[in-house]
Amino acid sequence: ELPGFYYDSEKNRYFRLLPGHNNYNPLTKESIQYKAMECKRLCLLEEEEKQKKKTTRPGLNSSTLLQKRQLGLLSSTSYCRLVHELKVNCMQRRKIEIRSPDSSVAGTNNFKIIVADVACERIFTVNDVEHGGCKYGIINLSGLGKDSLTVEMYDNLYFTNRKVNSVCWASLTHPDSHLCLMGIAETPGCASLLPASLFSSANPGDRPGMLCSFKISTAWSCAWCLNPQADNCFSTGLTRRVLVTNVVTGHRQTFGTGSDVLAQQFATQTPVLYNGCRSGEIFSIDVRQRSRKGQSWKATRLFHDSAVTSIRLLETEHYLLAADMAGKIKQWDLRTAKCVKQYKGHHNEYAILPLHVNEEEGLLTAVGQDCYTRIWSLRDAHLLRTIPSPHPSSKDAIPSVVFSSRLGGSRGVPGLLMAVRQDLYHFSYN
Repeated sequence: ELPGFYYDSEKNRYFRLLPGHNNYNPLTKESIQYKAMECKRLCLLEEEEKQKKKTTRPGLNSSTLLQKRQLGLLSSTSYCRLVHELKVNCMQRRKIEIRSPDSSVAGTNNFKIIVADVACERIFTVNDVEHGGCKYGIINLSGLGKDSLTVEMYDNLYFTNRKVNSVCWASLTHPDSHLCLMGIAETPGCASLLPASLFSSANPGDRPGMLCSFKISTAWSCAWCLNPQADNCFSTGLTRRVLVTNVVTGHRQTFGTGSDVLAQQFATQTPVLYNGCRSGEIFSIDVRQRSRKGQSWKATRLFHDSAVTSIRLLETEHYLLAADMAGKIKQWDLRTAKCVKQYKGHHNEYAILPLHVNEEEGLLTAVGQDCYTRIWSLRDAHLLRTIPSPHPSSKDAIPSVVFSSRLGGSRGVPGLLMAVRQDLYHFSYN
């Protein structure tokens, strides 16, 4: 790179970046990079339209897999995983029609976050609204197989001007009965636990109230505990501290961290909370212990070179996946505190972007800051597919995705849901 010049790859020469009228220069490095990225995105979209069948690995196809399975060369687990790899590469995009009881509301606000419940029957959505706040709703996926989606979305009565940093499903009275919201009002922020039935059209006159809500400093992350030893507890990742709250008794524990906690997840086999920090540190907290001064309660400490934006425990809870702001995704062995795998290709510079792990299908999904959705093999870190966004890439148009082999419940359809701007897309298995 030469100061004051840019390189044109087509003409194979340098050109000077000259100032225009009133020292305004429309040609900048950012505009050149954006033009190149947009050209690449359009080419990838065109290729995807033409190429219906793709192969994830050389020599891998459905007939070969079936033959190996019949000969006993593949276990049922490996066969299912490799079939999912093949299907993922054959997924075709189609736009979903969004319906709402209030026709004036549907499809007018940009999607910011979508989060599926454990059964993938419902999706909680956070949408940006014009006056600077957010609107919440729940999408019911029961009609997905009928080429349509039924969406029930209502303006929230409690918060009208709250931006949401993080959200997770909470199982209080029954599985996925409530939602934990971490938001910023002005200053300070607010943590809330809302019943999911607030977003149901049944019995509109008899609405349950908010279970708990309290003021906090800026919130970055949240997690709900499913371990019976820390029942009815949720955690909030704040600026330089962690707050664990029991929603029934109101008891709170505070742990000082020394850095902002950007990512959290509870283990299910033990009452242990894993935290990822802006400093790049990952550590665990046993929530049964009392709060202590200092950091002597930290355990299983791991370190990234950049801020950790997302962490996900695997089912055995011996391994942990972590993504950071340098675009690195690593799999850590918690028993030896060593990195055992690295998933290459992810792009991130400063955004807090989630990881999506589907261990049964053997897939890892992540959306990069470049607006590309990438899917890796969880077992050997092989990049299976890169999906370009249907919309031009920009900071406010990073897709939010949900992947499951059972979208809509136990008898649901497999595929990937992608929310970009005001649109919802379904990448369905062929």
